[in-house]
Amino acid sequence: MPRLALLLTTLIWGATFPATKAVLEQIPPLSFLLLRFFIGTLLILLWFVVGRRRLHHDRAVLEAAALSTIFLFLGYLLQTVGLSYTTASNSAFLTALYVVFVPLILLRVDRRAVLATVVAVVGLWLLVKPNASMNRGDLLTLGCAVAFAGHIICLERFTRQVDAPSLLVWQMVAMTLLFLLAPWWEDAPGSAFSPTPVLLTGLVVTGVLATLAFAVQMWAQQLVPAQQVALLFASEPAYAAWLSWYFLGETLDVQGWIGSALILLAVIIGAFGG
Repeated sequence: MPRLALLLTTLIWGATFPATKAVLEQIPPLSFLLLRFFIGTLLILLWFVVGRRRLHHDRAVLEAAALSTIFLFLGYLLQTVGLSYTTASNSAFLTALYVVFVPLILLRVDRRAVLATVVAVVGLWLLVKPNASMNRGDLLTLGCAVAFAGHIICLERFTRQVDAPSLLVWQMVAMTLLFLLAPWWEDAPGSAFSPTPVLLTGLVVTGVLATLAFAVQMWAQQLVPAQQVALLFASEPAYAAWLSWYFLGETLDVQGWIGSALILLAVIIGAFGG
């Protein structure tokens, strides 16, 4: 059940790709991230109020939230800045390499994990077709993959040690505060924040649905090992490609279909097999 839940949440994150791509024609990326996390924070706080849940703020929760947020913030920041210097295909491929970094950092390597990881990486390569050369943007995006791997590892540990819903709240609050100066830094015009149908749709997908997906991740990581979580999340580029093909009319050739099929095969081998 937790693995299926994570697979469904990954579908939601895959949907954020075409939604965000459309929104970024109107608003700068970091300013959009501010709106996304602000809405997500309000949503989670509303859940606490309606459910009359207790928000823990003891030292253990705040320290866990601080460390987790560092990795999460670095992941988004490095990925966004890296996109300014590299292609979207390289960014998608390099970001998903957390599927490699998580088991390596945790030293959880066995035959099944190695096979699943190799199949996933080959599938990712066929799907997104990255360039072989490396530039500054690629290096930044590689750092983003390491940061997201660190965040997945943090959640595996901390969701089992402290109150997971409170940990979620403090991460969302911290992310909102960290992006608070983004409109000033990007010099975003007032028209960028106009409530157009595109912006509102993007905020529903990323601010509401993706926040719910994040909450499911917090729950599932209490039960699923981090290396399997990373492997499940590797299916995000496949979902993004399919949804972009269906909704945005983007091309997905035979090689892309084969690559996305290999990614799902890797998920079955590594996360559901055995």
